[in-house]
Amino acid sequence: MSNLIDKINWDKTPLIPAVVQEIDTNEILMLAYMNKEALDLTLLTSKAHYFSRSKNRIWMKGESSGNIQNVKDILIDCDEDSLVLKVEQIGGSACHTGQKSCFYRDLKSNQSISDPLLNSDDMYSVIDLLYHTIESKKQTDITSSYTALLFDKGENTIVKKIVEEAGELSFAIKDGDIDEIIYECADLVYHVLVGLSYSDVNPDRVKTELKRRFGTSGIEEKNSRTK
Repeated sequence: MSNLIDKINWDKTPLIPAVVQEIDTNEILMLAYMNKEALDLTLLTSKAHYFSRSKNRIWMKGESSGNIQNVKDILIDCDEDSLVLKVEQIGGSACHTGQKSCFYRDLKSNQSISDPLLNSDDMYSVIDLLYHTIESKKQTDITSSYTALLFDKGENTIVKKIVEEAGELSFAIKDGDIDEIIYECADLVYHVLVGLSYSDVNPDRVKTELKRRFGTSGIEEKNSRTK
């Protein structure tokens, strides 16, 4: 296996697709991407690791939900630029929605063909859940979804709403109304996440940046930025 992996031209193809199948049934659970580090970690630990294009980092499947994937076998295709992972899916759900497989919607009707096995509320933080919900609204009918309407109106409307909600939160803080502060802050967080989704920036990347700043003074951090 290592000889085949070494043949992959990682400079030409830094990310390769990985189809993930349940080993007992061959059911397709998900499609992910791996770089060389993710593949090396997978081989080292026998736990599936992938490279998240939205989070821009390596992640171990199940690191948040606990629904890890024990890798039993890895197949490489004839062109040596894509993989199939045969896995034991722990927790029963491979999808962040709680569905067993990420492939649970009919393309023509956009209707679910199966019921979720797990409650996604128990698997992820409220920020992650809200972001995924916002992402799912991009193709929704604008007459039934405020989020879809914001995406339809575009950048100017989305940016104006962020500024508007930030102003309302500022006035609530100035007035000292705790309930109003909480309400306006929730509105601002929602609209900020809409802006991140519009820009294809996963909030995990913001979390990573915040973690990077721990141990660094605010003054030092600001001075280090490229002007």
